[in-house]
Amino acid sequence: MKLYGYWRSSAAYRVRIALNLKQLEAELISVHLVKGGGQQHAADYAKLNPQELVPTLVTDDASGDEFVLTQSMAIIDYLDERYPQSSLLPDNLELKAQVRAMAYTIACDVHPLNNLKVLQYLANTLNVADDPKSQWYHHWIHQGFTAIERQLQQHAGQYCFGEVVTLADVVLVPQIYNAKRFNVDLSSYPLIEQVWQHCNQLEAFKQALPENQADAVIS
Repeated sequence: MKLYGYWRSSAAYRVRIALNLKQLEAELISVHLVKGGGQQHAADYAKLNPQELVPTLVTDDASGDEFVLTQSMAIIDYLDERYPQSSLLPDNLELKAQVRAMAYTIACDVHPLNNLKVLQYLANTLNVADDPKSQWYHHWIHQGFTAIERQLQQHAGQYCFGEVVTLADVVLVPQIYNAKRFNVDLSSYPLIEQVWQHCNQLEAFKQALPENQADAVIS
């Protein structure tokens, strides 16, 4: 199993956490998103991932044929179904839907507005200066985190949904990491901070941290 990613990619970070929680081994192959205009745009990588994004999972399917999958949420769903140990979703149908809803709030509404290609477009194509670009980033984080904090008031224990790690934690923690990196004030989100602290006491989350990746030294 191979995972193409980049140490600072929150989407790749999600998949690393999921792999670690399931105790699955994968060769981590760095695709530098900045160096040389971005290695994700190289022709050989574009054959694997037509969107020219990370992550990309390459593994063998049940018949032994090579299987290539893109999109972090699809990769995590695939891993959760193929390797059901340490499931990332509860058994209860309604609670499972609630977990997915929280995870998708981050993956579909918050993260896409703040990922690298959007920030690069704002700066390089629209000539948005650093201060308004930062305001853009902070605005969408606050909007998303306000909603998440309200949901956590209904569901949180140590983690997003009680005392067991779920898909919601796997997706939320990388977004918190990015918010902290961009100096977003998180003081209004005590439950989000609580989830962050508890998750990062677990080895699966510690090992997945961006600064603990081999390609962090060549950034």
